[in-house]
Amino acid sequence: MRIEKKILSEYFVKVLSGEKTFELRLADWECHPGDVLVLREWDPIKKEYTGNFIEKEVGYVLKTKDQKFFSDADVEKYGFQVISFK
Repeated sequence: MRIEKKILSEYFVKVLSGEKTFELRLADWECHPGDVLVLREWDPIKKEYTGNFIEKEVGYVLKTKDQKFFSDADVEKYGFQVISFK
C-alpha cells in the first residue's frame, strides 16, 4: 500500500540526507511492513506543499498504546524519545 503523509521541511531534509531513519506518528491510521510511505514536504508558513517528496519502504512498525513499559507519572515527567540505529 502507498500512504501519503505531510512532513515538515526541517524533518524532510534530514530524511532525504539519511540522517533521520524513523518516523514518529500518531497511530490514527494503519501502516504495515512493506508499505511505501510517501513523505510530502510541507511548508507550515505558506501552509502548502513544496512539491518535494520522498518514498520510503516501511520496515517495522511499533504501536505503543497498549504497552506499559513505563509508569504514567514517568511518561508525564519525561515523555518519550525514539532512537534509531545506523
